[in-house]
Amino acid sequence: MIRVLLVDDQRLVRAGLRMLCESVPDMQVVGEAADGAAAVRLAEQVHPDVVLMDLRMPGMDGTTATSRILAQRPSARVVVLTTFDDDEHLYPALAAGACGFLVKDASPDELLDGVRRAAAGDSPFSPAVLRRLVEQAVRHQQAPVAVPALPGVTEREREVLALVGQGLSNPEIAARLHLGVTTVKTHVANLMAKTGSANRVQLAVHAASGTR
Repeated sequence: MIRVLLVDDQRLVRAGLRMLCESVPDMQVVGEAADGAAAVRLAEQVHPDVVLMDLRMPGMDGTTATSRILAQRPSARVVVLTTFDDDEHLYPALAAGACGFLVKDASPDELLDGVRRAAAGDSPFSPAVLRRLVEQAVRHQQAPVAVPALPGVTEREREVLALVGQGLSNPEIAARLHLGVTTVKTHVANLMAKTGSANRVQLAVHAASGTR
């Protein structure tokens, strides 16, 4: 059972997310918060596995709340729910420790899949959000990590890296390359180790930078 905490200042949004999460047997909504400060207090009380976090809220924003929740509960996974005009908030939320970003108009299946992937240790990113993060990093030369050469990277790993750069999830990469999902996870883990990437965005920056 995945314990989910919902954080959004709009009651209607929270109600919709609650209905969606509680429509499946493997998720339980353990709390709702309308601002960051309430989210931090609740996270300490209800011990969520996954936090669905809005960024722009009155009082304490989602970025600050993410940082404080993870400081007190490092095992929690924070997935940001964002809109297409939230670009300036994306990198701060990533730096605060958010593990993934999903757009608010994602389909119900995409959102549920994102929660499950986050709970399993993966990093769910809507492709459009990942592309914006990578484009910002390359355009402003503010990549989260330097982009060195990639010694020892296999041809298959290069194929996986290219697809990560396109915003594909591990299951999508597995289907594209006719591999098992576990095999793709192994390739991604190896690539993150070889590039010194701490998350999927940093890995995608390597792909976008055309590293050889």
